[in-house]
This record gives sequence, C-alpha cells and structure tokens, in this order.
Amino acid sequence: MEKFFHLKESGTTVGRECMAGLTTFFAMSYIIIVNPQILQQTGMPWGGVFLATIIAAIIGTLVMGLFANVPYAQAPGMGLNAFFTYTVCFGLGFTWQQALCMVFLCGLINILITVTKVRKMIIKAIPESLQHAIGGGIGLFVAYVGLLNVAAVTFTPNDPKAAAQGGAVSAVPGMATLNTPTLWLFLIGLLLVIVFTILKVKGGMLLAIVLTAVIGIPMGLTTMNNSISIGDAFGQLPQTFGALFSHEGFGTLFSDPAKLPLVLVTIFAFSMSDTFDTLGTFIGTGRRTGIFSKADEESLENGHGFSSKMDKALFADSIATSIGSIFGTSNTTTYVESSAGIAAGGRTGLTSVVVACCFALSIFFAPVISAVPSAATAGVLVIVGCMMAASLKEVRWDDISEAIPAFFASVFMAFAYSISYGIAAGFITYCIVKVCKKKASEVHPIVWIVSALFILDFACMAIL
Repeated sequence: MEKFFHLKESGTTVGRECMAGLTTFFAMSYIIIVNPQILQQTGMPWGGVFLATIIAAIIGTLVMGLFANVPYAQAPGMGLNAFFTYTVCFGLGFTWQQALCMVFLCGLINILITVTKVRKMIIKAIPESLQHAIGGGIGLFVAYVGLLNVAAVTFTPNDPKAAAQGGAVSAVPGMATLNTPTLWLFLIGLLLVIVFTILKVKGGMLLAIVLTAVIGIPMGLTTMNNSISIGDAFGQLPQTFGALFSHEGFGTLFSDPAKLPLVLVTIFAFSMSDTFDTLGTFIGTGRRTGIFSKADEESLENGHGFSSKMDKALFADSIATSIGSIFGTSNTTTYVESSAGIAAGGRTGLTSVVVACCFALSIFFAPVISAVPSAATAGVLVIVGCMMAASLKEVRWDDISEAIPAFFASVFMAFAYSISYGIAAGFITYCIVKVCKKKASEVHPIVWIVSALFILDFACMAIL
C-alpha cells in the first residue's frame, strides 16, 4: 500500500487517509438521495438511477484514486443533473434516453480534449470571467431548482379572467404562502443546513437531510409506503442500463436535421459545464495543498497527454461521465466536497478508494433512502447553489465590458431556467461587447462558432 500510494512521500498515513475518505463521503453523500429525486422526474425509474448514481461514483472515484493517485471523489454533479432534467428534457423536449446520449458524447469529447491539445485551445478560448460566471450561474440555477421543487416560489396568473377565456396570460412570480406541511418541512431542513454549514459540522448536509426526514414522519411526509427495496432497485437497473443505445436514444437523437444545432449546443453546454466545474475544483483545492504542483497546471495548459497527476485526474473525470451515462445517470464530475477530506489530511488516492467503498455500502440503504421526501433535500439544493455561486466573486464587476457578459451568462441561467441559454447569452453578449470596443479580433473562433450555433438554434425555434 505504501509503495502504491506513496504515503510517506505525501506526508500521510493509512489512518489519516481513511478518516479523510469518510469525511469526504459524508460531505457529498447527499447526492445518493438527491440525484434520483431529480432525474426520476424525467420518467426514469428511481431504483435504476439510484444504482447508476452509486456505480458511476464508485467507478469514477476508483479511477481517480488508483490511476491518478489523488484524493478526489466523483459522483453525478449538482447543476448538471438539474440541467439534464429541467432544461434538456423539460425545456428542450428531449427524451431522457436522448439526454443520456448527449452525456455519453460529452464524456467522449472530454476524453478527446484531455489527451490532445484541444483542451488547451478550449481553455484559452473562453474568457476567464465567463468561466467564473458560468460556474456561479449554475449555482443560482441549482438554488432556484430547490425552491421550485417545493413550490416555495409560485407563478400566479395576473388575469384569471383572460386565462378562463383562453387568452394569453403572463405569470407573476412570488413567494408561496407558508400554509402547507411541505413548505414547513422545507424551512426546517433549510434552517438545519444553514446552521450545520456555518458551524462546519462534518457531514452536515447529510445529517440535515436525515433529521428533516425524521421530522417529516409525524407530518406524514416521510413514509415507507412507496419505498423501493434493494431487489426492486436492481430490477429497475435494466431500464436505464444501455438505454442510450436504444431506438429512443441514438436511434432518434440525430433523426431531425432541424434539431441538429440544438443537439450540438446542448452537448457543448454539458461539456463546458463539466470541464470548468472540474478544473475549478482541482485548481482551487490542489494549489493550496500541494496535491497539484505548478508543473501540473503548466501541463494542463500545454496539453501534454498524461504527463501529470492533473492530466490523469481529468481523464478519470471524463471516463466516469461516459460510463455513468451507460448505466443511466447525468454527468459525473469531481466534487468540491473533496476539499473536506483534503482538509482532514487526505493526500493520496487511498482517500478516494475509501470513498468508493462507502458508496458501495450505501446500496444496502435503498429502502430508507427512497422514502426521503423532496422537502428534506430542497434546502440542501439551495445551500449548495449558494456555495457554487461563490465563483461570481472572481468577475471584475467594476469593468462593464466584463460585467455585461458575466451578468447575462449567470443570471439568465436562472431567469431562462436553462444552463445552455445562460451560456448562450454570455457568449453572444461577449461578442457584441468586443465588436463595440473594436476588439473583435480578440474573440476566439470557438466563441464565434458557438455563438453562431446558438443564434441558429434560436432562429430555428422561432421559425419552426
């Protein structure tokens, strides 16, 4: 074990690595509960998504630990699962099988750009301010999803008479009346998450979900009546495993030429969100702890294949996304909660192996996990969104030429209820700003091409 993970060289011990692994797992284990709740809304079976979530986390985290030898854990990403459900399936009208196809292609693309110099070109093509705005915007989107899941935000028609007559009616957003058990349980859960997060309680988010679910028992919201057994979960896995290769998946994804621009920009949105989320986690935590050296970051920029730990870690992240989609879940990404384990002393891949083992054991808790109501997890979505929005602080808001594209990229994700449309708004306004400043030559061709695809997509939707 010492020779494989280089524990002494990294200044750590087996005991410290095991404790770090447990810390990381409890910090991120809420995804086991939340991910199936979000994806099942598309029509996917809860049990199949539950197992796909765990399998993707196990495979991705093991590759991260055994191949890259770094203490990072992976699982289906928050924000990306919401994008999968609320934007791609509900907003754009794709089936969940087609959405899985796009996730699979996203993983293949990310593998390609990881082993070639294309990665360097893409990273340099997109302005840093937009990268931060995209990450922060996803946070706003996730928090918004949490509020909508429990109807904490409502949309009331402002002219009921016009609605009754079949006329066009706009909706007025507002806060819901706090008169339902679901909203009260949500507020209790939100309060617990805030308190545990501020006090830095280890595994605070999972603890908040558990306590909220227990409180929901006498309220009639937490019940075992509709829970799913381990056997039922495995029985549902064949419904999601390989579904992307069926007629409902790749068989129809590219069948409509008019939708081709939309398919391409959606895959791009998946890929960029996943890439920048992962890079932000690696650079933000690895630089401070020495897990990734300056040479790792230089290798990232120069595209030297697998010449560094970061190259290998990025490859692990990419391969996990494609594998996860085959089993039936949205993009697998590296969790920022890995920083909790790193803070506890994790420095090698042994930490990741411990996390993977914990995910494997969580399969046996399927009946209990499936009984947790959405009101118990919505508060976690809101606070996770708050934490993700922190990247907005990196935007130079005092420079209006940076502020405008960043504003449109981040805010439109929530307003338009779409990560891809937020990216579109950011890219297009960035091009406009550069043209106005007579600096159009500074815009990378990739940004021009993607902006043109977005505009073509909008035009097709308007005409068709």
